[in-house]
Amino acid sequence: MAVGLPRSAALVLAAVVVGSLCLVAFSEDEQLENLRFVQHAQDAPLVSHFNYIVVGGGTSGCPLAATLSEHSRVLLLERGGLPYRNMSNQEHFTDALADTSLASPAQRFISEDGVVNARARVLGGGSCLNAGFYTRASNEYVRTAGWDARLVNSSYRWVERALVFRPDVPPWQAALRDALLEAGVTPDNGFTFDHVTGTKIGGTIFDNNGQRHTAADFLRHARPRGLNVVLYATVSRILFRTQEGVPYPVAYGVVFVDPLGVQHRVYLRDGPKNEVILTAGTLGSPQLLMLSGVGPQAHLEAHGIQVLVDQPMVGQGVADNPMNSVFIPSPVPVGLSLVQVVGITKSGSFIEGVSGSEFGIPVSDGARRLANFGLFSPQTGQLGTLPPRQRTPEALQRAAEAMRRLDRRAFRGGFILEKILGPVSSGHIELRSTDPRANPAVTFNYFQEAEDVERCVQGIQTIERVIQSRAFSNYTYANASVESIFTDSANFPVNLLPRHINDSRSPEQYCKETVMTIWHYHGGCHVGAVVDDQYRVFGVQGLRVIDSSTFRYSPGTNPQATVMMLGRYMGVKIQAERWGK
Repeated sequence: MAVGLPRSAALVLAAVVVGSLCLVAFSEDEQLENLRFVQHAQDAPLVSHFNYIVVGGGTSGCPLAATLSEHSRVLLLERGGLPYRNMSNQEHFTDALADTSLASPAQRFISEDGVVNARARVLGGGSCLNAGFYTRASNEYVRTAGWDARLVNSSYRWVERALVFRPDVPPWQAALRDALLEAGVTPDNGFTFDHVTGTKIGGTIFDNNGQRHTAADFLRHARPRGLNVVLYATVSRILFRTQEGVPYPVAYGVVFVDPLGVQHRVYLRDGPKNEVILTAGTLGSPQLLMLSGVGPQAHLEAHGIQVLVDQPMVGQGVADNPMNSVFIPSPVPVGLSLVQVVGITKSGSFIEGVSGSEFGIPVSDGARRLANFGLFSPQTGQLGTLPPRQRTPEALQRAAEAMRRLDRRAFRGGFILEKILGPVSSGHIELRSTDPRANPAVTFNYFQEAEDVERCVQGIQTIERVIQSRAFSNYTYANASVESIFTDSANFPVNLLPRHINDSRSPEQYCKETVMTIWHYHGGCHVGAVVDDQYRVFGVQGLRVIDSSTFRYSPGTNPQATVMMLGRYMGVKIQAERWGK
């Protein structure tokens, strides 16, 4: 078989890259919908009162709300619905791509840099959409953040008891591990949650039956009488008032809108310890602050928003760890596997891999149903660069039909991914409109700083050594050159950036032209700039932000463990403050 892929195959494989690490099947969440504290926004009262209002039922919001419910009355507001149950992957993927329904678990968006991205819209947040890899932040990261190391460790353990598993390592992942070691990413650290230099097997939120678990699982540990969860509730603004003798505006509630457009008001109960807490993520928390009048004065005034606090750092310092990947065609069939192995290099790049069972080549039966291989859904990713209104079932069907005409062997193999530490480059978030349902405009400034480019280049060079290693030889063609493999991958239209078509590309050019997201974006409400070290928003009272928007750098190789930990960690600390412990 020739290693070079036809243009049609390259387009489909590009689609896999765009859609591969996102939009993954959900778990059952053990009848969460039968828990009496979960309700639809349309069924919520028009006025209610709680000790804590948590805005955003995602990766940090769920553990935070569950923890606070132990001794207080908590309302958790989520703009999406429950993780899907009893649906095929195909149905799930189609709805997610359509992106026109409130039931869609993710909103696609394209950054101002031209990179296709996604924002979770489901109870459990990004933990419902990602590749499931679980690994802690480094000890250095914890020290730099100023966190209590003992409480951090106990909070990680709380998370791990609830939903983290040790994965079975299939042959392709084992070969990647051995190849990383042969390529010099040493030592072999075996299975560990810890972030340490070398090659390791990490945890996973998929259990031994292949079932995904999510941050929504934490809600099963909540005190039922202490928690209310409202779904499909879009918070439009935070309510503030001025009080005599208090130098700053005080948050006292929020307004949310249900799918019928009806406004609901939620107020904090009387008492100095009651708070509104934003856990709406890197896009949602800065956006909601600005919509509520806390942000850069000129920008808010341009949108007709009354300025409550001129806070120029809201929305600043937003970053997304750039990802680059290469597809390695395999002469033998390769089983489906998600991220289980990571190489943590000394140069600041992280190497991971995903493989697929012929990458979701669709087949049809008499009912014209499509077989889907879960994570790897080319027909899903192929539509990722199309505007939402063009992502129709008919377009999906056309993509599937085109794939059937291709040589199935073109889809055997796996992707080796490279993500850089940090990053140093950063950008900003701005409002597009005052509509809280719309995504803000996001600029990440990928590879603006030379240090990020250098880290990527060293990561690409590590991948080259992996491909050429003896350990990985069973999964590469003997006549395949590294240059031809990278050339094929460089031609995949994985983003909307202009390309320079040539026979040879420098590693620097490869990094910049094939950049993608790995959905690890963060920042916009940095500690020290927008919030203090207890995550209280500067310039107001009764309001905190506790999510990835507070991070200056992404923690570890994959951030979900630390975002979940932070929710638990701050829940414990806030309780201790409340009760004087």
